[in-house]
Amino acid sequence: MRVGLYARVSTERKEQETSLARQMEELRRYSSQKGWTIVHEISEQESGFDMERSGLLTLLEALSNGEIEAIVIQDESRLGRGNSKIAALHQIRKLGGKVFSLDNQGELQVSEMEGMVLEILAIVEEYQRRLTNHKISRGMQRAIAKGYRPEKNLKNTDQGGRKRNELPIDEIIKLRRKKLTFEEIALTLRGLGYEASRATVHRRFREHIAAQQVGKNGENTGR
Repeated sequence: MRVGLYARVSTERKEQETSLARQMEELRRYSSQKGWTIVHEISEQESGFDMERSGLLTLLEALSNGEIEAIVIQDESRLGRGNSKIAALHQIRKLGGKVFSLDNQGELQVSEMEGMVLEILAIVEEYQRRLTNHKISRGMQRAIAKGYRPEKNLKNTDQGGRKRNELPIDEIIKLRRKKLTFEEIALTLRGLGYEASRATVHRRFREHIAAQQVGKNGENTGR
């Protein structure tokens, strides 16, 4: 198994550097005994209440892209404290990763209350995902009812199926003419595979209108 080692202390006192080194050495020894492959070794001096620790974010990114499968820590407090720990655990579970603790001599054990909170967070996120998908479906259905034909407008992918970064201004104009709101247009484009937000769709539309106006002014001046 590919793992990332994470050691943390909360202060910047000189003596804490020894604690970091000791933690990392213990993590290496434990991982070696388990036969795990160490991909990342992260040591940082940050508050456990801080949710935006650069070292921890590096490991979360490594979990996300498949570099590692688990994070190894000395004890649960190294991962974080209070809401920060719950947030980190939630993200790790969401990414399909695990946390192993030397203190537990195995996978990190959470309290019954923490387990309940994590379950609630998972349920809420699943509900939000389904709600978003439902909104996308409704936006697409309304666009189709007004004459939009997505099968004739699949210009967002090339032969390899990769998404274009740009939003298709032609499709935005077509949907706008059909009286769809910017939110509905964004939902429709997301249904077609674009990463579109209401604000971005609105900005692209305004940029197009402004460019057209500049063109018209130029023509008038040329006359």
